[in-house]
Amino acid sequence: MYIEFLGTGTSQGVPVVACDCKVCQSENLKDKRLRSSLSVRVDGLNLLIDAGPDFRQQMLRVGQKRLDAILLTHEHTDHIFGLDDIRAFNWVQGHPTDIYAEERVQKVLRRVFDYVFEEVKYPGIPQMNLHPVENAPFSIQSIRIIPIRGFHHRLPVFGYRIGSLAYLTDINSVPDEEKQKLNDLDVLVVNALRMEKHISHFNLDEALQLIAEVKPKRAYLTHISHLMGLHADVETLLPENVHLAYDGLSLEL
Repeated sequence: MYIEFLGTGTSQGVPVVACDCKVCQSENLKDKRLRSSLSVRVDGLNLLIDAGPDFRQQMLRVGQKRLDAILLTHEHTDHIFGLDDIRAFNWVQGHPTDIYAEERVQKVLRRVFDYVFEEVKYPGIPQMNLHPVENAPFSIQSIRIIPIRGFHHRLPVFGYRIGSLAYLTDINSVPDEEKQKLNDLDVLVVNALRMEKHISHFNLDEALQLIAEVKPKRAYLTHISHLMGLHADVETLLPENVHLAYDGLSLEL
């Protein structure tokens, strides 16, 4: 399995528009963060977790030529608003893109992208095959996917486990029964928004507490805001097996 962090930033990205803080003005490329998304290549399949407003830029940057499916964690703008650009893959591959999301998220897609689902379709619109996700394992061809329920304040969201990788973003709590799905991980990716506590995201301490509890071999923090601090400074505060992810970071599991 090969994974690449296409984006590691929060909903505003980093730098934030009109912000003069030291993080937003940093020249370190690891402090430049597009909206969060992860590419997963496994057994010949190219999967993507979330497709936010930077989707087009991310696809061009990595030179992606094929996309087999997109897994959506939830319906917020920074996780779905790039879906219009799947049309390029539709044209190249000659078929709709498979989108996996729970029913509530699908309802939002049908509203936001209503032109995709019109009975009489405008030529050239993106094509989506929507597949329901419930809190039970499912497969995309030969790949087994295990949804992991978490909560984004009061909003239920899904993380996903694929083999020895688990990806959790936009959460501030995980029920105990769901944590059982995080046993024996090689890599855990989990959101850590900032140092201070937040109403709907783990802060750094809370993310580290989850990591210490489930004990993955390695952990990477994502969905990071400019309020976290400089990448180089925060790295010095982390346990040996925990790192801030950054855009373009790739790992082979």
